Amino acid sequence: MATKETAAVGVDLGGTSVKVGLVDSKGKIVRKAVLDTYAEEGPDRVVKQIKKGIHEVLKPGGYKIKGIGIGSPGVVQLKDGIVENPPNFPGWTKVKLGKKIIEEFKLASFVDNDANAAAIGELIFGAGKKFDSFIMITLGTGVGGGIVLDKKLFRGSHGFAGEIGHGSIDYAGPQCKCGSYGCIETYAGNNYLTARVKDALLQREDSLITRIMREEQIPLTPKLISRAMEAGDEFAISVVDDLGRKLGYSFANVANILDVTNFVVGGGVAGFGKRLFTAMEAGMKERVGKSLKSLCKIVPAKLKNEAGILGASALVYYKYN
Repeated sequence: MATKETAAVGVDLGGTSVKVGLVDSKGKIVRKAVLDTYAEEGPDRVVKQIKKGIHEVLKPGGYKIKGIGIGSPGVVQLKDGIVENPPNFPGWTKVKLGKKIIEEFKLASFVDNDANAAAIGELIFGAGKKFDSFIMITLGTGVGGGIVLDKKLFRGSHGFAGEIGHGSIDYAGPQCKCGSYGCIETYAGNNYLTARVKDALLQREDSLITRIMREEQIPLTPKLISRAMEAGDEFAISVVDDLGRKLGYSFANVANILDVTNFVVGGGVAGFGKRLFTAMEAGMKERVGKSLKSLCKIVPAKLKNEAGILGASALVYYKYN
C-alpha cells in the first residue's frame, strides 16, 4: 500500500474572509476554501466558519495531515493558542482558538500572529529560504513585521517583537493610532498613504491621478497611484520615491539594532514594484551604519496572494523541522 503524501492545513483569518488551504510539503495548495468571516456576529460564529473551511479541505481525504496552522490578527498567546483583541473583530477579548480547533479535529494546531506566519511562510517556502536571518515586512493597511534570526522566528520576551510599523522615523511626525508619533505606518499604511496623497492632490490638479479619478469615477487607492506612476506621472513617481525612502530609513533603524541587512517585502503596497524597491534600498543605505551599507538587500516576497494560507501552513512545517 502506497504511503500517503504529507500535507498541512493553513488558515488565513481575515476580517472579511477566512481562507483555508491544504498545503503539501513543497508549498503547493492542493485544495482551497474561502468563506465569509462574519466577524460582526462575534467569535463563536467566526470559529464556526474556520471549522467549516477546515472540514471542506480535509473531507476528500488522501493525505496524511501533519497539523493545522492559523495566522490571526491580534496578539496571540502561543502556548495556549489564545487570540487577544484582534482588530475588526467585535466581541473578541481572549478566545482559546487553538483549543477549540484541537477539540474539533484532534490534530496538532498552531496559532500565531499573521505577520509572524508570513515570515515563517517566506522562510519555509519563499524568498527567505536563502537567508539565515531576515526581516519580513508586510505592507498593507498597516506595516507588519516578522524577525527571523538564524532560521528561527524571534518573538521577544512578551511576543511583541517585529512591530516595525510602530518604529518612529520622526518624533514630530503625524500621530499614529498606537498613540505615538511619526511611526513608519503613518507614512506607509494604505489609509495613511491615500489620505496624504489626497491632501497633496489639492495642489496638484495637473496630476494624472486626479484626471483618472474624475474620468472613471473611482476612488484613490495605492493601485491607482501605481497606475499613474507606470504612465510616467511626475507626482505619482514622487509619492512612490518618498514612500520608499522613508521605508528605507525605517529598515536602517532595524538593521543598525539587529545587524540584519536582509529584508523581504510583501503586501499590496509592495506592488509599486521596482521603483519602490530601488527607493527603499537608497533610503536604507543613506541611514544604515557604514559597515553595513554594502550588505543591504531588499527583495520582494514570493508567496504574494497566497501568503496567508502558505504562511499559516508553514507554522506546522516549521514546528516539525
